Amino acid sequence: MKALLCKTFGPPETLVVDTVPDLVPGDQQALVRVHAAGVNFPDTLIIQNKYQFKPELPFAAGGECSGVVEAVGAQVKHVKPGDKVIAFTGWGAFAEQVLADARALIPMPDDLDFVTAASFVMTYATSYHALKDRAALKAGETLLVLGASGGVGLAAIEIGKALGAKVIAAASTAEKLAVCKEHGADELINYDSEDLKARLKELTGGKGVDVVYDPVGGGYSEPALRSMAWRGRFLVIGFANGEIPKIPLNLTLLKGCSIVGVFWGDYAKREPMNNLMDLRTLVGWLKDGKLKPHIAGTYPLERGAEAIRLLMDRKVSGKVVITPTV
Repeated sequence: MKALLCKTFGPPETLVVDTVPDLVPGDQQALVRVHAAGVNFPDTLIIQNKYQFKPELPFAAGGECSGVVEAVGAQVKHVKPGDKVIAFTGWGAFAEQVLADARALIPMPDDLDFVTAASFVMTYATSYHALKDRAALKAGETLLVLGASGGVGLAAIEIGKALGAKVIAAASTAEKLAVCKEHGADELINYDSEDLKARLKELTGGKGVDVVYDPVGGGYSEPALRSMAWRGRFLVIGFANGEIPKIPLNLTLLKGCSIVGVFWGDYAKREPMNNLMDLRTLVGWLKDGKLKPHIAGTYPLERGAEAIRLLMDRKVSGKVVITPTV
C-alpha cells in the first residue's frame, strides 16, 4: 500500500509518498481501507516531533478517517469486512490502509459521504464537549469564538447557535469572517484591524462575554479573558498560534471566572458512553441541517503535504481532507 510517510521529523515538505507492506490486524484490531482522512492541527505537530504522542519513524500522520473495514482480528465480533466506519487512530490515516482498535470504531451513518464523515466528528465532538459539557453554555448567553474560521471554530459557531447563544466570531481577514457569517455568527471582529477588547466591550454593552472558545492561544487570549463577564468560562482548546499564553491569574479573581481545559481525545476514552451520546446528538443535528461542515478542499495522497501546509499556515477555512482511496 501507499502512505504519506514522515521519515525524518520536520515540516510538511519533508513528507514522502512511499510503498510499504500491507497491514495485518491484531486480535482486537480492524484493518480499514481509508477513503478519506481529515487534516487536523495535531498532524502539523506530530510530524515535527512537537506532539504528546511520538510514534517511531517512519510513520504516517493522520488521526481521523473514514473508510471500509477490510479485515478484522480473531477477537473482533461487532464489526465485519464491508462495514463503513469512522476511525480515530492517533496517527497512520494518511495512507491507503490503517489499523484501528475495533472497539473504538464508529459506524458511519448511511447518508454521510466519506469526505464529510472524515471531517465531522473530531471538530464537532470537540466543540460540543467544550460548549455543552465543559462550559455548560446556556441559551441567551454570549459566546466568543477565536480563530473562528478554522474547523473547530466553525463547529463552535454552529453548535453555539444550536444551543441558543449569541455568537461573536473573531478571525484575521474579511474573507474568513464572511465564512463565519455564512455559518451563523451574529457579530464579527477582525482582530488584525480592530481592538479585540474594545470591540467586545462595545458589542456586549460593557457586560463582557459569558464563554470564550480559544483554539488559538498567543496574543489574543489575555484580552479575551479580560473581556469576560462575571462567572464566565474560558475554554482552552489548543494553541494553533504556536504560543502558549502566560495568563495573569488575578484576572480570574477579578472576573469570578473559570479557565477550563478541553481535551476531547481523553474524554472520548475515559467517558465513551457520554461521548457516544454526544455523537448521536450531533448526527441528529447534521441530519436536521443545523450543522453544515465546511470542506475547503480535498487532496490526493500525493498532495497531502500541501494540505497539511495550508492548515499549518492557517490559510484555509473549515477542513481539508486527504483522499488516499478514490
